Parts: sequence; C-alpha cells; structure tokens
Amino acid sequence: MKAGNGKLKLYGFNNLTKSLSFNIYDICYTNSDEDRKKYIEYIDEQYNSTRLTRILCDVTEMIGASVLNVAKQDYDPQGASVTLLISEEEVPLYVLDPSCNRGVFTPIRENIVGHLDKSHVTVHTYPESHPQNEISTFRVDIDVTTCGTISPLKALNYLIQSFDSDIITIDYRVRGYTRDVNGRKHFIDHKINSIQNFIAKETINKYDLIDMNIYQSNIFHTKMRISNLEINNYLFEMNEEDLSPKMRMEIKRKLDREITEIFYGINLPKL
Repeated sequence: MKAGNGKLKLYGFNNLTKSLSFNIYDICYTNSDEDRKKYIEYIDEQYNSTRLTRILCDVTEMIGASVLNVAKQDYDPQGASVTLLISEEEVPLYVLDPSCNRGVFTPIRENIVGHLDKSHVTVHTYPESHPQNEISTFRVDIDVTTCGTISPLKALNYLIQSFDSDIITIDYRVRGYTRDVNGRKHFIDHKINSIQNFIAKETINKYDLIDMNIYQSNIFHTKMRISNLEINNYLFEMNEEDLSPKMRMEIKRKLDREITEIFYGINLPKL
C-alpha cells in the first residue's frame, strides 16, 4: 500500500538495513626507500583521524542523520581509524547514553569513537609499500550502515571525490524487511539495478567499470579502475619531463600492472 506521495505506508519502523562498503586505492610511484618513507608520511598527514572525522561527519549530514558518538585513533607507525554512531533523528539529551560524546571532544578524552542510533559509519586507512617494488599504495576502507529511511547512497559521490581514487570497489546490500500497513513484507524500499545508477556521470567517464550483482538477494557490487594513466599524477617528488621516454614507459607499465592486480585480485606472472 502506498501513501498519497507515492511512498510505502509502513506499519511501524522501517527495519531495512542498508550497507555501503568501499575499498579505495591510491597508487604512487616511489623510486627509493626514502621516497616510500616520505609517501607514507605524506599520506598519514593528509588522511589523519581528524580529517577523516570531518569527512564522516559530512557523510552523516548528507544522509540526514545525527552523530551520537565519535571515536578516532591515529596509529604508530601509520594508519588511522574513525567510527561514528549515528541516528536517523536527533536523540534527546535525556535519553542519550552517558558514554556518547555527540562528536564533542574534550581535553581529557582524546580518543573517541562515533556511533549512530541503529547506524554507524567507519573508516580505516592502510598505507603500504615494499622494498622490492617501486609502487606504493594507500587503501581506505569505508563502511556506512543505516536503518530506516535514510540511505548511504546519498553520500556515494562525496566519498569518491574525497580521496584520490585509482581503484574503487563498492558493495551495497539491503538486508532484512519491513512491513506495510497490510502486513506485506518489503525487502527493499527503493529502485536500484546497479550502484552505477548513483554515481555521477563525470566520474563514470573517468573509469572502466564492471558490475557483479545478485538481484534476488539485493546485493550489488561495482568495481572501478582509472581509465587514463597520466604519469605525472603518480610520480612522487619527480617530474615526467625529467624522465627518458623509456623510463616513462617502464613506470607506466609498473603502474598499470599494480592497478590490474588489485582490480582483479590476482598476481600477474613475473616478466
């Protein structure tokens, strides 16, 4: 049964759980051990827990939720994590659990986790390199899980744009069911046949994309890899103009190999 505005008229609370998960990879060519160390330090500074908290708070606002609690941590030697507990509607202070900080940090409470009522947003970072490989990578894992009418898909494009993304793996799943006033179960409350429906056109034009979906289970999976490798975007403390044509081709080959291995989840044979 639908109300006059075209929306489902539900019995009670919307019990559907919508989960959006990202793996985002940034690739960089680091020519030496010193470059690799500097790259990790740069990434750690650019994507520290304070900046990540701002990004997640923006996400919370975009999807129409309220922050109940924030927890954040920077790690040694590298990496950071942030977790937000959020609510579909603002929770009155008199029912708010004393452990929740609503995102307000105090001098005596430096490490904080953020939660949403019935929902949460998390981010973890993983800078990575290897001495036998000139390619360094930075991975970001983001999870946005909501219950009720709010949808994590509203923040999809903002999240993609918040990071330098060469490879993006996105999973979206709707779990559970909700009932209308006649008692009929509804296992999804919005139209979707691909995550790509919600990605900005200008973003899609920059990537090669593939989908793997299980429609009957409301499971959607999209993988994206950057289409055009502009080598200057991947050089750390180097300029393309200073490289020989042969070196440029070799670097581009290594970058493409790394992106291909991550995108398909395989190790290519050594040449």
